[in-house]
Amino acid sequence: MTLSDTDGVCTVFLVDDHAVFRSGVRAELAGENGLSIAGEAGTVPESIDRIVASRPDVVLLDVHMPGGGGVAVLRGVRDRLGEDAPVFLALSVSDAAEDVIATIRAGARGYVTKTIDGAELADAVRRVADGDAVFSPRLAGFVLDSFTGRSSVPEPALDPELDSLTRREMEVLRLLARGYTYREIAEELFISIKTVETHASNVLRKTQQSNRNALTRWAATRHIG
Repeated sequence: MTLSDTDGVCTVFLVDDHAVFRSGVRAELAGENGLSIAGEAGTVPESIDRIVASRPDVVLLDVHMPGGGGVAVLRGVRDRLGEDAPVFLALSVSDAAEDVIATIRAGARGYVTKTIDGAELADAVRRVADGDAVFSPRLAGFVLDSFTGRSSVPEPALDPELDSLTRREMEVLRLLARGYTYREIAEELFISIKTVETHASNVLRKTQQSNRNALTRWAATRHIG
């Protein structure tokens, strides 16, 4: 699909396990000329079914979701639609090389981080719809190094523990790995200390780590921080 096809409207499907974030993206793109929201979903199975049913032009894909993450969505859709699968553009909180490379190897056309503003995101959607590859600054280097054999990052594999984390849990994990206190995390994310404690407890449970020191080492092996 290109923006010059048919009526020139690019249909976009939103995949993210955080409803508030989906709402924000939908609002940002609603006013953009030539873009139309085709649907949204917050789980891997639901995403696959709804994308196959709605046949959007571009899927904005969260990377870390329970049940296999964005890679599982991408592979599930491509398995069912083959050459008729839509274009995938990853939109993630993570800028880790492993995540970028794994998602691109699975078939995504681009990868941008959630720090992107609305106008830039709309432009990225249009560009991947027109056949371009789009990356946030510095992420393109990860991909280039990987495909030219110069990357020190090993061949990425699915990480069920990491993929089980919600977007907010991933944010808390990154700040914990950077040495932030619970109070500092609460201030950074504009949530209560009690909520931080709950997220941290969930992160420890899902990653099967016994304490914060073990969690920090676990995160370091995955270049999270």
